[in-house]
Formats: sequence, C-alpha cells, structure tokens
Amino acid sequence: MSLTVLRTADAWYLATPAGAAKIPTAAKTTAELLADRAAISDAATNTVPVASLDLVSPVTAPCRVVAQMTNFTSHVTDAGMDPKTVPLTFFRKASGSISGPFDDVVKPPHVRLLDYEVEIGLVIGREIPVGDEISAPEECVAGLVVTNDVSARDLQLPQTQFYEAKSYPTFTPAGPALVLLEGHELKRFADLRLRLSVNGTVRQNAVVGDDMIYRPHEALRALARFQRLDPGDLVLTGTPAGTALSAPPKAVEKIAALLPPALKWKLFFKGQAKNPKYLADGDVVEATISTDDGALDLGTQRTIVRYRR
Repeated sequence: MSLTVLRTADAWYLATPAGAAKIPTAAKTTAELLADRAAISDAATNTVPVASLDLVSPVTAPCRVVAQMTNFTSHVTDAGMDPKTVPLTFFRKASGSISGPFDDVVKPPHVRLLDYEVEIGLVIGREIPVGDEISAPEECVAGLVVTNDVSARDLQLPQTQFYEAKSYPTFTPAGPALVLLEGHELKRFADLRLRLSVNGTVRQNAVVGDDMIYRPHEALRALARFQRLDPGDLVLTGTPAGTALSAPPKAVEKIAALLPPALKWKLFFKGQAKNPKYLADGDVVEATISTDDGALDLGTQRTIVRYRR
C-alpha cells in the first residue's frame, strides 16, 4: 500500500484519511527519511488538517536532478521530430532549482520566454553505482512526485544546452507529496495521467501508457551506464505535448536554415514573443498526476508566476 509523505520546514508527516500524522524521525533530508522508513509506520495517532501545514518540497537539496529529454510521443511530434527515431537522452538540472509545491515561480529579469512542463519525478531509494544492473525499476525507485520542469526557452535554444535555462531557483517545483510505493504498485505507472493548467485552462493532459516512449526501467538502466544515483536523487521522466514552445512549420524551418544563426534566432524569438501561452506575471499554474480511478494520486501543486524586476 502506498504511503503519502508530506514535509514542512521542520517535520515530516504521513497523510491519512483523518489528516496529517507527524512522523517521529530526526531525518533532515529525503535520503535520511528513506533510511528511516520504520519511523513512518510509527507516525502519531493524533493528526492535524493537511491544509494547516505549510508544505515544502518533499525532495530535499542538495541532490542529483536528472531529466529525460523529449520522452512523450506527442511532445516529440510537436517538436518536429520522429518518435520512432528519437534517442534516449538526459540532461542535468541544479538541485538549487527545487522549490515547494505552492511557492512562487520567479522569472529572472533577463528571461523573456518562460515555459512549463509537468513531469513525473522518480525518487531514488537505493544506491545505484555506475555499471549497476537494474532488473526492475521497483528495486530502486522509492516513490513518485509531481514536478514542473520550468524552462527559459530564450536561453535554452540558442545555447543548445539545457543546464542554465532550467536551473534557476524555483524552476523545479516538487510535491506536494512524496508517494512511497510498494513494488507491485509501480505497475500502475502506465495508468498515471499528467495534467497541467494555466489560469484554469488545461494545457497538458496525457496518460503515460498512451504516450511515454522510454519507461523508468529502460531509462534507469541507460542512466546507470554512466551516472551514479543515490537515495533521494530525482529523475524527471519527460512531458507530453501542450507546452508553450512548439516547432515552426516545415516551410519556415527550411527558410530559417538558410539564415545566419543570429538572424534566425532573432526572427524566431520575435515570433515567439507573440505566443500568449508563455507564462506571464501572475499566472496560476496547477499540475496534478494521478490514475483516473484515484488509486494512485501524487497530488496537485499550485504555483503563481512572479516576474522579478
């Protein structure tokens, strides 16, 4: 049976039908909590309303944050690529980008095009040394969490690398809950639906089983060939179509290919600046992940976009 763990600045809680029960643990980090799983079963019998808690991210920094690129068929197609040939690739984000599920997403002054990507986060439960053979994902995935891979597109694309564009503080909201799974429950992974709305309008809505290209087992086996992972590390598994950024028409791509890079990007971003889907100051972003029958529910995060002047 899954366990829904919540975190405040000074304590960990277990969510129960009656409310949030405090977990008797000295753990300060996600890794320490996972090492003290027995304490979760000893959670207090008295509870407080979940709504009364000031929740922070259940994934603590520092940790490794690794993300899969273009891992949903709909997103790959929307990016103008062929899902049949897209490789299994990864990029890193700074763990300083992790923020709480209800914290503001803060756009730096120099960023112009702020985008969103709802993603399922895998929280690693054991050491995975380089070269480790992973027979099944349930042996190393402790739980799942809602994440939003916030992206500064006007930095990401011309630089042809993702690290800076996705690593600013508040660019990885995580939570509200860390849902710890029993091994068999990870088999419901394919039934999870990812949804993201902006100001109440749904932008992203897809089921893993219908859309995800590389599932956790394949991804973690590939990652273990070169990247060590430890308990508490976070692996983001990609996003479906519906982000603000989409590929230009083929005819436009062909014309742009003939232009000098500086002019090409100038014209591209001039056009993107007219796209109303990029996040604006005051926008409310809600991201939720669950199975349609509610048997597995990672919760809903609600963040507000703030432009730093």
